[in-house]
Amino acid sequence: MSEKITLSHGSGGRQTQALIRDHFAARFGMNGPMTDSALLSLPSSLIAFTTDSYVIDPLFFPGGNIGKLAVCGTVNDLAVSGAEPKYLSAAFIIEEGFEMDQLDTIISSMADEAEKAGVRIVTGDTKVVEKGQCDRIFINTAGVGVLSEELMHISSGSSVREGDRLIINGPPGDHAVTILASRRNLSFDSPMTSDCASLNHLIRKVVEKPAAVHFMRDLTRGGLAAVLNELAAMTRHGITIEESSVPVEEAVRGLCEILGFDPLTLASEGRVLVLAAAEEAEGIVERMHTDPLGRGAAIIGTIGAGREGRVILKSSTGGSRFLDMPSGQLLPRIC
Repeated sequence: MSEKITLSHGSGGRQTQALIRDHFAARFGMNGPMTDSALLSLPSSLIAFTTDSYVIDPLFFPGGNIGKLAVCGTVNDLAVSGAEPKYLSAAFIIEEGFEMDQLDTIISSMADEAEKAGVRIVTGDTKVVEKGQCDRIFINTAGVGVLSEELMHISSGSSVREGDRLIINGPPGDHAVTILASRRNLSFDSPMTSDCASLNHLIRKVVEKPAAVHFMRDLTRGGLAAVLNELAAMTRHGITIEESSVPVEEAVRGLCEILGFDPLTLASEGRVLVLAAAEEAEGIVERMHTDPLGRGAAIIGTIGAGREGRVILKSSTGGSRFLDMPSGQLLPRIC
């Protein structure tokens, strides 16, 4: 009996990594490190090129909608690779009967976010399918950015070394909890809003000293835990995270305690992990604090010796445990 695709293959955890490595990467001849953008050499410059598809449910949520998410997601994949995002494409698959007013709202959100990020949507495509052939609307965006040679190392993690500090720009998991709350009509004392945002302007402040930044990745499916484990496997370094240093919103923490989730495995759409030289980390955090999208920035851990390829979480009670790659499906269709 042949293997079948399951929901776990799209969760951002072990099954996703195996699918990418053993099927797509092997067949397409992708022999290098799996990064958020393909680095393409041109006669006059180096570019970063990325693509992503968006199938979120619900389409509209506090802090954004599928259109804003599509622009932010692609801009961020370029920016965390060290590139300056320039151009996007946008392709739509729309179900018959979808309301034109809702489509106009989505399009306007995309245009507004692109303008805010300083990028242009320059090409696209639209397909309409019969009712029941897709869930209202799906969007694919691709993006191109310009990459300087002094930032080429960021995607691969080739400059990571012992003693480097790990920095996050704000609390993880807000997006996933906001989506869950919107689906289930949950309410909180302080209303939850998705962290969905384009991070390229913030990242420009982070990379003012290019050699000081050794790695970046945005925290989407699989959350902080997935990115940390990808980094540990990529570099073969051990990583130590101080749980008390990771900022988590009380609403996120509370819902996770009720449902048995780990906030470090929940998706964000406006959070970035930055790995920086120890002597530059405090300065990077200070620069991040001057930006609205970096006011919650904090140093959360260190690249250390021993435990090669593993992530250690030091709890606030003094104990330690392995923080493993997420496995299985937590929340479907969050992006």
